[in-house]
Amino acid sequence: MITFYYNNAPNPMKVALFLEETGLDYEPVPVDTRRGEQHTAEFLAINPNRKVPVIVDGETTVFDSNAILLYLAEKTGRFLPPEGPGKRGELLSWLMFVASGVGPYSGQAVHFRNNAPEKLPYALRRYLCRGRRYVSVNPLPRSQQGIAPRSRNIFRNAHMALRKAMRPLSSFHGRCGPASAASQRASALAFISRSISA
Repeated sequence: MITFYYNNAPNPMKVALFLEETGLDYEPVPVDTRRGEQHTAEFLAINPNRKVPVIVDGETTVFDSNAILLYLAEKTGRFLPPEGPGKRGELLSWLMFVASGVGPYSGQAVHFRNNAPEKLPYALRRYLCRGRRYVSVNPLPRSQQGIAPRSRNIFRNAHMALRKAMRPLSSFHGRCGPASAASQRASALAFISRSISA
């Protein structure tokens, strides 16, 4: 059985979505990061980075939400592209896009808006605009938009990563270009959902 250390932040919820989608047997273990439980010696022994999510699967410990998604996809054979480096490259591109762009920029936007001790207009605008830009990226070239992707599994796995990472941007009401964050998010999610169900 997999032990799943989590809280209700977006990154652990990506893993929870995957676990539920695949029906894997797991034991959820909440970690109260507001009380600093991630800094205990017990948790440090599991994850030297002191963050959730983490899974322990027998002798294997995996941390970082996208690493966990990839590990679980390989373990189950679910939500992976057909064999071949081309499709795998596409999947890895979208997972890294989430890991290095969508997640960090939307997270920083939320931090500077809700938690920074002083409001820094430059930081707010930078992270909000960059986060919205990432959310507006369409996964298919313009010539293929509206056509079901060649491999649903590429987008299905990336969708799990994107679904929770994009949520924080929908709470912003400012403008950063032609479309609001909420409409960009809705567009991106609708596109990905159409791609999955096509």
